[in-house]
Amino acid sequence: MLEIVLRPLAWLPLRWLHVFGAGVGWLVYLLSPRYSTRLDQNLRQSGLFSHEADYRRLRRRAIAEAGKGTLEVPAIWLKPPPRAMAYLREVRNYHLIEEARESGRGIMLLTPHLGCFEIAGFYFGQKLPLTVLYRPPRVRWLEGIMIRGRKRGTTKLATTDLSGVRKLLRALRKGEAVGMLPDQVPRFGDGVWAPFFGRPAWTMTLTGGLRRATGAAAFMVFAERLPKGRGYRLHIEQLSDRAHDEAELNRAVERAIVVCPEQYLWGYDRYKVPRAAAAARTDGVSIEP
Repeated sequence: MLEIVLRPLAWLPLRWLHVFGAGVGWLVYLLSPRYSTRLDQNLRQSGLFSHEADYRRLRRRAIAEAGKGTLEVPAIWLKPPPRAMAYLREVRNYHLIEEARESGRGIMLLTPHLGCFEIAGFYFGQKLPLTVLYRPPRVRWLEGIMIRGRKRGTTKLATTDLSGVRKLLRALRKGEAVGMLPDQVPRFGDGVWAPFFGRPAWTMTLTGGLRRATGAAAFMVFAERLPKGRGYRLHIEQLSDRAHDEAELNRAVERAIVVCPEQYLWGYDRYKVPRAAAAARTDGVSIEP
């Protein structure tokens, strides 16, 4: 039923989806005090502005971009793969991934909550064997269409549990690619406190552990939303083989965000404190939930 509702939306021009999506972004911001407060606080925490006027300008754009990110998803999930692939107007540095594959190494694709992260995963699933770490949505009726939308091409899904981690390990040891959100707040037991825009954030240790265990090459990737619905530009940055720690992981996410800060999902609860991790300490200061 949901797919019947979303399919006509998916066939609207991308420019229209972004125009309507910007309106949705403002509607959510105005109707949800919790969301708007978190967006404002996270954006101010970033320090990515020099003056109050710059902050307000960036906030306006971030609100609209978040809404665009919501309405563009049906077009990525439901359009035939050639049509969805046509949205990508430019791919930067893909040769780095080809070089890593030719050397026999596994590939780790780290896609933060930046730009259109759905099309980034979709693109790589059309290009190479890919296993993506997957956390079921809170809205259960959305799960079916999400799985069908993401499991196209060569993409396989791995749940966020021990069996899913084993799938990632097997894929990397076979020289395949895996994908995950590096700025997703992990469950207790697989995270540490590390600075993110100057504030401690509970950061996953899984990426560093997989790299140490497999020797995989890691890449920060994101799809920048181009103006006026023209499509997307895919950015690829290879991370240093010497950088396995979580602080460096967060710095890499920050570098990506600086490219188009208005397209980061500032309303995401990045500084959430897992209940069992509330007593953990960073810089000698206890962090409370």
